Amino acid sequence: MEFKDYYKILGVEKSATKDEIKKAYRKLALKYHPDRNPDNKAAEEKFKEITEAHEVLSDPEKRKKYDTLGANWKQYQNTGGGFDDFFSQFGGRQSSGRGGSFEFSGDLGDLFGNLSGFSDFFDGFFGGSRKGFGGFNRASRQNQNGQDLEATLYVPLEEAYNGATKDILINNKKLRIKIEPGTNAGTKLRLKSQGGDAIGRGIKGDLYLTIKIEKHPFYELDEEDIYYDLDIDLYTAALGGKKRITLINNKTINLDIPEGTDSGKVFRVGNFGLKKSGSGERGNLFIRIKVETPKNLNKKEKELIKELQKLRSK
Repeated sequence: MEFKDYYKILGVEKSATKDEIKKAYRKLALKYHPDRNPDNKAAEEKFKEITEAHEVLSDPEKRKKYDTLGANWKQYQNTGGGFDDFFSQFGGRQSSGRGGSFEFSGDLGDLFGNLSGFSDFFDGFFGGSRKGFGGFNRASRQNQNGQDLEATLYVPLEEAYNGATKDILINNKKLRIKIEPGTNAGTKLRLKSQGGDAIGRGIKGDLYLTIKIEKHPFYELDEEDIYYDLDIDLYTAALGGKKRITLINNKTINLDIPEGTDSGKVFRVGNFGLKKSGSGERGNLFIRIKVETPKNLNKKEKELIKELQKLRSK
């Protein structure tokens, strides 16, 4: 299994700031996004690769672990460290008593070993020893209930917003999980009897999945509110106009741009966010305007702008 250089994948230096990493990811995500490259397996794999790199480098804890071990990560695995040592080293949490707790990225296959998620390198680096639950201590009593387990399930924003049905395999058993439309981060799903095994006549534990929403190349989340950056040209900003926008639910709206709109102006579209915690109400969509300055002007265009400048200075 080869070492993955996430910095090289995103085309950034090891000293890159969070904003530089985000900018590089967005640029590559736009280029290789499956929606822009239908039926292109190479682009799909590249998109997965840059998403994986961004998942690690945009998370301070994951980045620190990645930078600390780097290309020597395999040496740690080969030392024969136990389950507890490895898991605590890479961010997992195992609580004493009844419940064990996991955190992971990608599909549930990273936890159970039955689904394809991120690469084998990612799985090996951040949680290869998480497959199976043999490392949990069990009491020697004849009958004992299985442990309740917790995991974080990463869901694309589109699926959280529109709803989806996901089929997963756990211990070679196919389970169907329903993601309700508008599901927000932090929502918990209970999978009964899919946790730790029981002993004797004990009851098998449950698996609790906590929803976390994946970063999106075009949208940003702030709790239940969604933010979207809309680029407009200088002329539309000055004269006003309409912009047709396709939303995350594939519906379209016509946004009125008033005359003299400044870069940074924010428009609110009500009830187009995710569901608020504890209620059925949705948050808002906020559209942030970014005015593009014209570049590579020809001679005629420059003359017109200079003429406008003269008129405005009178």
